Amino acid sequence: MTITPGVDAPTWPEEFAERYRAAGHWRGETFGGMLRDRAAAHPDRVAVVDPAPERRTWTYRQLDERADRLAAGFTARGIGRGDRVVVQLPNVGEFAEVVFALFRIGALPVYALPAHRDTEIAHFCSFTDAVAYVIPDVHAGFDHRDLASRIRRRTPGLRHVFVAGEPGEHTALSDVPCEPAEVPTPPRPHELAFLQLSGGTTGVSKLIPRTHDDYLYSLRGSNEICGVDAGTRFLVVLPAAHNFPMSSPGWLGVLYAGGTAVLCPKPDPATAFPLVESERITMTGLVPPLALVWTDAAGQSEHDLSSLELVLVGGAKYSEQAARRLEPALGCRLMQVFGMAEGLVNYTRLDDDFETVVGTQGRPISPDDEIRIVDDAGYDVPDGEFGHLLTRGPYTIRGYWRAPEHNARTFTADGFYRTGDIVRRLPSGHLVVEGRAKDQINRGGEKIAPEEIENIILAHPGVHDVAVVAVPDAYLGERTLAYVILRDGAATPGPVAVKRFVRERGVAAYKVPDLVEFVDAFPQTGVGKVSKKQLRTTAEQL
Repeated sequence: MTITPGVDAPTWPEEFAERYRAAGHWRGETFGGMLRDRAAAHPDRVAVVDPAPERRTWTYRQLDERADRLAAGFTARGIGRGDRVVVQLPNVGEFAEVVFALFRIGALPVYALPAHRDTEIAHFCSFTDAVAYVIPDVHAGFDHRDLASRIRRRTPGLRHVFVAGEPGEHTALSDVPCEPAEVPTPPRPHELAFLQLSGGTTGVSKLIPRTHDDYLYSLRGSNEICGVDAGTRFLVVLPAAHNFPMSSPGWLGVLYAGGTAVLCPKPDPATAFPLVESERITMTGLVPPLALVWTDAAGQSEHDLSSLELVLVGGAKYSEQAARRLEPALGCRLMQVFGMAEGLVNYTRLDDDFETVVGTQGRPISPDDEIRIVDDAGYDVPDGEFGHLLTRGPYTIRGYWRAPEHNARTFTADGFYRTGDIVRRLPSGHLVVEGRAKDQINRGGEKIAPEEIENIILAHPGVHDVAVVAVPDAYLGERTLAYVILRDGAATPGPVAVKRFVRERGVAAYKVPDLVEFVDAFPQTGVGKVSKKQLRTTAEQL
């Protein structure tokens, strides 16, 4: 199916595009061209390290050549410009090879997370008309080949399943590369590079269209702020497909700068700390719950963490008290990050004073990031007052993929994205995040749409109604609580049975409710709707 610019993926108005090009934000680069340039400039420098189970390395020349050969193999199998390919790989070297091969031919990676299961993958494949699906064989005890077989039976348009490892009934990724016969026409800088997942509040994730020009600008800006250069050795602790570890500054930012990305198979200190020592890691990014674990573990660790210079913490709000503990524990600088896969990213700065670093969530990358903070009626509020965050800029999208009705609600008529966050702005331009106006639950950096889980629980024969809300949690930031009203006369399921019912529907494990409470009725608003605000207030008292 063809892509219709402006319909499938709304674009920036031409006057804005011209402004961003004139300012030097959009420089006419592509990801495929970027890797080619870095391979020519420093071919023998190590680009990617995959330490598990045996240490493998790719120099920039090797990564460039492997991407070329894999791109040729994809082309030979009929995958081409504009085709969508769902990529569900953990932190392994093949991840970089696959996405750069797709960039080369103008096919669009659709980034799925390792934890996603039948419900999410089936949606991504069908909604995007994906022609291929790339998976590991077995990861974290789960056989992705069986998942792929089920998805393929449900998705007739899915022509290929490529497996990193033993393929089973599918195609081994290692059998795909071939010698390039002819170079396909490369994508243009203003065209789409990939589709990311949103953390939307209504059902399965919306898809975020990112172009080469806009995303590469966010990498350059992040690199400048974070001091990323050719000497940076970045540990990719979080899933590589997440926006934060990919671009803030992430493994893509480090490759842009000519540094080295080291892929960490698991984020726990027992796995990560030895890699910090052996690979002389200088920088990494963590979500707040993981930052707490690292902070607590550092004092008991025998590993040398002295190479670590900067830890970025983002993905969810980092409490001030936890932030104060990180630098003394890990012996490095802290930088807070507040952003979204839709675009806007804020950083505290290396020259910010300590109180600003621990007490704010930073300020925007770009001088052309436009920020509005408005009240419920849409009027701007003064600095220092909390309000709804709206933004537009050179790397903030103008609409989701194939979602015109949602876009009409989520974007203003003049192109500002309604983030759903409640913030206040200090005179310095730094933002302090209060919370979210949306119902979205942020469980340790993983975004959960209550409606999706509610729809699953409602399918239980013993359930009359359900409302899923967030519960404050000192470790995860928020946990999920499902309030359940049972059917009269039905067999009464316990909390364990409700959780098992959700888990058996094939969703990611982090979406299974942490808590289940049975109630007789829900509080209602004046117009008869369920008052989730009141439910959240009640949940805070549990």
